[in-house]
Amino acid sequence: MNKYRTHNCNEIRKKDVGAQVVLAGWINKKRDHGNLLFIDLRDNYGITQCIINKDNSNFSNLEKIQLETVININGKVVNRSEDTINNDIETGEIEIAIENFNILGSCKELPMPVFSDQEYSEEIRLKYRFLDLRRKKIHENIILRSKVISFIRNEMNNLGFLEFQTPILTSSSPEGARDFLVPSRLNPGKFYALPQAPQQFKQLIMVSGFDKYFQIAPCFRDEDARADRSPGEFYQLDLEMSFIEQEDVFKVVEELLVKTFKKFSNKKLMFDKFPKISYAEALLKYGSDKPDLRNPILINDITEIFSRDDVSFEIFKKLVKSGSRVRCLVTKNTKDKPRSFFDNIDKWAKEQGASGLAYFTIEHEKEISAKGPVGKFFSKEALKEIMNITKAQVGDSIFLACAKQKDVERITALARDKIAKDLDLIDKDVFAFCWVVDYPMFERDEKTNKIEFSHNPFSMPQGDIDKIDFKDPLNILAYQYDIVCNGIELSSGAIRNHIPELMYKLFSVAGYDKNQVDKKFSGMISALSYGAPPHGGIAPGIDRIVMLLANEKNIREVTMFPMNQNAQDLMMNAPSEVSENQLKELNLSIKTKK
Repeated sequence: MNKYRTHNCNEIRKKDVGAQVVLAGWINKKRDHGNLLFIDLRDNYGITQCIINKDNSNFSNLEKIQLETVININGKVVNRSEDTINNDIETGEIEIAIENFNILGSCKELPMPVFSDQEYSEEIRLKYRFLDLRRKKIHENIILRSKVISFIRNEMNNLGFLEFQTPILTSSSPEGARDFLVPSRLNPGKFYALPQAPQQFKQLIMVSGFDKYFQIAPCFRDEDARADRSPGEFYQLDLEMSFIEQEDVFKVVEELLVKTFKKFSNKKLMFDKFPKISYAEALLKYGSDKPDLRNPILINDITEIFSRDDVSFEIFKKLVKSGSRVRCLVTKNTKDKPRSFFDNIDKWAKEQGASGLAYFTIEHEKEISAKGPVGKFFSKEALKEIMNITKAQVGDSIFLACAKQKDVERITALARDKIAKDLDLIDKDVFAFCWVVDYPMFERDEKTNKIEFSHNPFSMPQGDIDKIDFKDPLNILAYQYDIVCNGIELSSGAIRNHIPELMYKLFSVAGYDKNQVDKKFSGMISALSYGAPPHGGIAPGIDRIVMLLANEKNIREVTMFPMNQNAQDLMMNAPSEVSENQLKELNLSIKTKK
């Protein structure tokens, strides 16, 4: 018999009454009732209540023990009285009458109580992450993560995908973020890079003749932290397929995500078949390429209205003449909202760096009219046209923003979310997935005025390759797509460019000559020159999937050992200084700032 335990702390039931058992775990709580001491013993599986009478010689020793001390106890299973049954735990009908115990691991004074739901600073939680992980919520989050990964891996195997591992030490590549560099001892002055993603390797796997690949891949990016992005490293479900089109990728991912989210959440799916929204449509209707489809508010462009003679809103008319756009949002049945509701939204918009949000409410007394600060600037005919464009009705309110296109997209996207939350329009018990498709291949950098890749340089452009107008690159669309859920991007993907000559042309548009491409992507270009199949893939973020399933807002709540906002591991004291001997071996020296 195992000397530490015969059962775990979630295993014993009423049928075991009278049995002699040994349990091991952490002291979660103690309650001293004078003649009787209650101890909640906790392990990975659950909690069992244990009791000891004052007459027992071990009573005083147990009474003094610090919470979170690891012990094992020997005792008999007994029934709880009817009035003490605890239906909140699965062992709530029984308790263990302690006969003797052993201390297996002592515990110092705790910097944070494990049993408490109280929130603690990030610094304390990450420094003592091993204690934080004992807390019920975060412990369950990490178990959920493990189960989700196991489920996904099993489903991918069932779908005919083969699991491979790609190198961690590789070459630097312009993936969009900063690389983590690793100096080479055997090759002085040269560096490996940790992979931002297995992008080139998974394409090489397809060129190698394998048909379907996946891995739960670690990715490393030296970038700033966000709530939905961990600095340093993250994990993604990386997959690639040969001889496929865009729709084949969608089919696999939709099937996988629907099964995963139905299995691990009680929330409803708004769509089993995910809608497809073009990039241009997403920016127009939602102001963002990460639309939250739970939000019913849509954005409309009403720029042309301000060319009418019967619209006298001169501030907007002048801005429109100088190239600005006017976008508006309709809020249904808000005419009876107090003035403060509208003024607060206008004030909020100014706090976001906008000039504010103009507004009016559509009314109908004898004829259509607009009530509000700017309502007087619109004739009834202009109002009718706005109502026709926006599908607004009497009783609805309209908020208007005017700015250059990117600025108006930004503020209307933020306003859409803000107003929906203020009006409680978002159903929090729903997952709303969608695909954002038809991304432009290139975009112009506003600061440098240079043409750059907008998404992924390895993507296949749409249309007949022989007829692509490279002189007008901003109109070239690519087979690039994002999967989005509740306004959070889970992944980007693409059908890959497998034609070397075409790759050279596309890179030349972005300012790379042939020598630069050969130097950066020599392995890829070489491989594609020896018979490459059409292929494509995607890489949904594991951390973000689990974050959504766990109903968390921060990715660190579902990550075992995350870094802080400054990319520091407070528990392991990383990054840390290294010795002079280590630097010498690597032919490196540290130059300190003066």
